[in-house]
Amino acid sequence: MFEGQPKGLFALALANTGERFGYYTMLAVFVLFMQENFGMSADSAGNFYSTFLAFVYFLPFVGGILADKFGYGKMVTIGIIVMFLGYLLLAVPLGAESTAYWAVVGALALISIGTGLFKGNLQVMVGNLYDDPKYASKRDAAFSLFYMAINIGALFAPTAAVKIMDYAENTLGYSLADSYHFAFGVACASLILSIAIYYIFRGSFKHVEGGIKKVANNAATEEELSPAETKARVVALCLVFAVVIFFWMAFHQNGLTLTFFANEFTAKSATGVQGMLFSVWNLVAVIVIVYAAFSVFQSKSAKAKGISAAVVVAAVAFLVYQYFATSSSVVDVNAPIFQQFNPFYVVALTPVSMAIFGWLASKGKEPSAPRKIAYGMLVAAAGFVVMAVASMGLLTPEEQKAAGDAATLVSPNWLVSTYLVLTFGELLLSPMGISFVSKVAPPKLKGMMMGGWFVATALGNYLTKVGSTFWGDLSLVAVWGIFVVLCLLSALFMFVMMKRLEKVAK
Repeated sequence: MFEGQPKGLFALALANTGERFGYYTMLAVFVLFMQENFGMSADSAGNFYSTFLAFVYFLPFVGGILADKFGYGKMVTIGIIVMFLGYLLLAVPLGAESTAYWAVVGALALISIGTGLFKGNLQVMVGNLYDDPKYASKRDAAFSLFYMAINIGALFAPTAAVKIMDYAENTLGYSLADSYHFAFGVACASLILSIAIYYIFRGSFKHVEGGIKKVANNAATEEELSPAETKARVVALCLVFAVVIFFWMAFHQNGLTLTFFANEFTAKSATGVQGMLFSVWNLVAVIVIVYAAFSVFQSKSAKAKGISAAVVVAAVAFLVYQYFATSSSVVDVNAPIFQQFNPFYVVALTPVSMAIFGWLASKGKEPSAPRKIAYGMLVAAAGFVVMAVASMGLLTPEEQKAAGDAATLVSPNWLVSTYLVLTFGELLLSPMGISFVSKVAPPKLKGMMMGGWFVATALGNYLTKVGSTFWGDLSLVAVWGIFVVLCLLSALFMFVMMKRLEKVAK
């Protein structure tokens, strides 16, 4: 799985892990912070959330255009610095008056601009590593590994947010509203780590950073495409972008309506095996078991196989100990903590998905990237079907608030299961989509086209507010049904366009 990859992949992936850890620590509590600190309604907080996400994912388009001219590495460095200033401003507790409100707006603007310069251009650099014919066949696997690294950062983010807030409240005596700023401070520290990794290991990927001189010197060696070929590729990419709008619209309900559901409709405690799910260290043990088990079968020496098997036994023993030590304990279930399950599943399932697709490739039956995207939309629809089933018989959100202590709460297992299904869809769509863009984009438009992927993501993120708009008097089954229908229609569109998409992907 890791063999044969260029060293630059791991350096860039680790740099991105640090940045994503900070981002998702902030995002895990952002909507709840806006409600607690400024008294926003679900609809208002949803509009704020979706607008911020839209800018976060739209500005990589601008960042890509700048990078095509000035170099990817330069934009990545500037982006980290700008993001740091944004998180630093969020970390300062300024109260709940207008000054604090506009400080938050300014902080989010800086984070959006910084992300626009950083995110897409780092991924272009990853793709550029695989323009070397020696590594070309490993492009899809590389983006799966890169995507896994992103989610390692995201896995620990909700726990970091909850733990630091708990420390601020119960040890330092801060109020709940003020404790959120400590979570934002974690993001500042993570960016320092990210830029340190980037520059320490820069030598392994400096040749793909780009720049004016490099572009000028390499202009003659770039792949030349006819205007018709360029148009065909751009059109195909735009068709994919149109579909992923609706995937991200649905998927990013994890920070909005799914968080509202966790906060308002889900039981606040768990015990036994269910309670163990809410410890990130137990999830890490599961991940260790998965990777060590793969190593048992893939290692070439008996010694390596033995070490891997010992790691599996040790991790299983840890989980067994945790069960007997905590099975009778009641574990508090906080709404933000549910956001750890998506990155957990991504990290745990990436080697499984790579093994499946590797096996299919060996049989000559691996689906194309566009076909994987279409399947991803079908799976995403299934995820919201799970939520619809979970919501049958429940009150509307407005009725739930009015019910007070008489409100009905459901098992956390519903959300845990939903995140599992949605993650299967994400693994089919997101890393494969990014790989598709890096492969199909005309050479002179790589930054712009990767930015186009993020523009589509931005539009989808902005449309996440559809969920919060209907969060009130509408039945929950109807709310989830909206996303089921949109995902199914998007999948149908992909299958209709499949021949055109697969033609340019060859």
